[in-house]
Amino acid sequence: MQSILNFDFGILNFLYENVRCPFLNTFFELVTHLGDGGIFWIAIAAVLLIFKKTRKTGLIMGIALVFGLLTCNLGLKPLVARIRPYDLMAEQGVTIDILLSKMPHDFSFPSGHTVASFEGAVAIFTQNKKWGTVALVIAFLVAFSRIYLYVHYPTDIIGGIVLGTVNALLALLIVNAIRKKFVKKEV
Repeated sequence: MQSILNFDFGILNFLYENVRCPFLNTFFELVTHLGDGGIFWIAIAAVLLIFKKTRKTGLIMGIALVFGLLTCNLGLKPLVARIRPYDLMAEQGVTIDILLSKMPHDFSFPSGHTVASFEGAVAIFTQNKKWGTVALVIAFLVAFSRIYLYVHYPTDIIGGIVLGTVNALLALLIVNAIRKKFVKKEV
């Protein structure tokens, strides 16, 4: 466990001490809000559900986001109960300048912002590579913002990427199975 913490804090402290600057502070404060509660991705899924051409993508996203709520927020976060990096530093008497006006106070692993972002982005990518690439760039920026802002460990982000991707691919399998079943009935 200590080697994981050394890895995590090596990256966090490098960014905190060597990369932070006013422009990036403002940029990542804005970007991170795209993951707040998954609302950005939920809104995209809702819009995609409206149009027949994009309905499948919206359905995949919606199912994946529900999986994320269950597996991340209701499952892993309370089960793992990992303290956030800035709280751990505070316990050691080190104050970290957190740039967010509203500090998260739930557990750290995995990053919910990252899970939701990768569920949405991977779902889009499976159906449309062009827009999916844009969505993946946004997802990576949201994920990185959580490390930059010192509210998640890098391993929280890695876990979030894996979980979000798995949830999106599972949702794709489910939607394809349902569609296949209904297409057979129509024939």
